[in-house]
This record gives sequence, C-alpha cells and structure tokens, in this order.
Amino acid sequence: MIPDAGRYPSRVMQQVWISKAGAPEVLEVREAEDPRPGEGELRIAVEAAGINFADIMARMGTYPDLPGIPIVVGYEVAGTVDAVGPGVDESWVGKPVLALCRFGGYSSSICVPEIQVFERPEGMDAKTGAAIPVTYLTAWQLIVAMGGLKASETVLIHSAGGGVGIAGVQIAKHIGATVIGTASPGKHEYLRSIGVDHCIDYRSEDFEARTMEITGGAGVELICDAVGGDSFKKGFRILAPTGRLGMFGMSTTVTGKRKSMLSMFRMLREMPWFQFNPVTLMNQNKAAFGVNMGRMWDQAERIAVWMADIVRLYEEGVVAPRVDETFSFADAAAAHHYIQDRKNVGKVLLTP
Repeated sequence: MIPDAGRYPSRVMQQVWISKAGAPEVLEVREAEDPRPGEGELRIAVEAAGINFADIMARMGTYPDLPGIPIVVGYEVAGTVDAVGPGVDESWVGKPVLALCRFGGYSSSICVPEIQVFERPEGMDAKTGAAIPVTYLTAWQLIVAMGGLKASETVLIHSAGGGVGIAGVQIAKHIGATVIGTASPGKHEYLRSIGVDHCIDYRSEDFEARTMEITGGAGVELICDAVGGDSFKKGFRILAPTGRLGMFGMSTTVTGKRKSMLSMFRMLREMPWFQFNPVTLMNQNKAAFGVNMGRMWDQAERIAVWMADIVRLYEEGVVAPRVDETFSFADAAAAHHYIQDRKNVGKVLLTP
C-alpha cells in the first residue's frame, strides 16, 4: 500500500538525465514528483546508485538496448524501502535494500519489482550495496554459471581493476584458480593485494605473448573480456584445449567521450568472425560465449538464486566490493569523466 501522507510526506525527486548524446556534460539534474509504486513494486529512497560502462555508452549514444534519449539510466541502487504497491507485504517498509533496475537508477526515488529487490545483510551500508548487483552478477555469470571455472584452472581477467574485474578476481580466488589480470601499472599493487597472481600492463605489454609466457605455453582455461575487437582474437588463440572465452562488452568502441563511427567500424573489422564458427570450435575444443545482464530481465528467479549466493559470500567475507569514489548527482559529469579517464580502481557511485 501507499503509506499515508502524515508518515511519509511527498518529496521532490531528483534525477540525472542524459539530455542528448555526447560528452559527460550532457548529463543534467532535473526534479520531478516522487513515483508511486504499482502492483508488485516497492519504492526505494535511494542512497547510492552504481555507474556501469553501459551508462557511459548510453550517454554517448552507442548502447544498443537504449530505448531513446532523453533518458535516466542506471541499473543498480541501494537505499531504504519507503512505500509498497498492491500485493507487496508492508513489512518491507523501512528495510535497507539493494536492487536491480532497468534504467532509472540515477534517481533519488525509484519503484522496482519486488523480485529485483534484496534485503541488505546486517553491516552492509548503502554504498557497498550499490556496488554489488551488476558487477558481481556479471562476474558470477562469467566465472561460475557459464565459465565453470575450477580450482585447477587459470583465468585471464581483462580490466581487472574495474568493478567487474575486482569481483571476478574475488570469486576466482575463492574457487582456488590462478588469476592473471590486465590493468595499468598504478593498479597492480592493489590487484596483487587481493590475490592476482600475475599482472600484465596492457599499455606496454602484449597480453597474448605475456600470458603464454606466464603459462609456459599452455594457455588459459577461461578469459573474461569486455574489450572486444582484436582482444577477442588474441584471447581465442591463447585458450587451452577446453578453454572458454567469455565476452561481456566492447569497450574498444569507446576511444573518446563522444560517439565515434570510426572506432565502431575498426572494432567490427577486428572481430574474429571466422574463428567462432562451429568447425573451428569443434576442431580446437574451445568455446566462446557472451554475457549481457541487460538481456536477463526475464530471468529474475535465476538472478535471485545467484544473488543469494553472492550475499552469502559477502557474509563470509569473500565478496568485498571496493568503492573507489562517490560523486553527487550534481557531479555526475565528473563521475563519467573519472571512469573514462580510467582513474578508478573499483566501483564509482552517485549519491542524491
């Protein structure tokens, strides 16, 4: 039900809008009335919202699943439930939660289907909660659900200092696997501190040659790659027999802070279109698979099972999100610049 106005007075909601495709400065803070939860929904007073690379691509006008611009993006939030819609137990009101949302996360108030909302365990603050959903679910799908990583295997994680990268490292080390991570040199010390066995400087080293050197020519059993283009080609070549290439993005298309058709065409030209044919896969005993959490909205029950495992590992101290920096809604443009300048080691958040 909608709580009475005396207990829950109406508020003015703030949102960060993508006003048009372009550089980070196209982000605008606007005000609107608080939303009212519908059937099966909870309303969350948002305390922190996660920023993901999909948001960057959406702002630039290159994210394929974007309904259109202007729009409020954002896939994950954490806060407190302050109202529930018809069909939802009132006991949710007042509970600290984290949630997945299909756009709209850059808001101080948001309504979300109950099945996409998860109670935060004791001791988890909102910033930590907002750093979990997209990054850890993506890493879980890559490494556990589809990657099938085992303790005896080696995984190569690209962009290991980012949100998904750090989540992947923590999950892979919990499994007992050997981890190779690519990152700029300034992030290597931290990555070694969380268990990365071998760091590769992608700016000055060829990760293909270094990986083969590290593994003594054996290759790796799993790769987590959001770079795309030529990186997919090289990755497929260094897979060991039974190896799996997990693709979850194409950051190589983003070479500046505005849409670049040249970068997109270059990425398409460098994609390994002929390597992923059935005959090659069979003859080389290799696999290639893709992960896109933005296309998993009809799998809410499956996602809930994964999230329960992730929350359990948080309570055991395995999952430990690293929040690198927090920006206010008013500084959303600075937050996007910060990520695109590759300054972050871990998750970047927005707070109303």
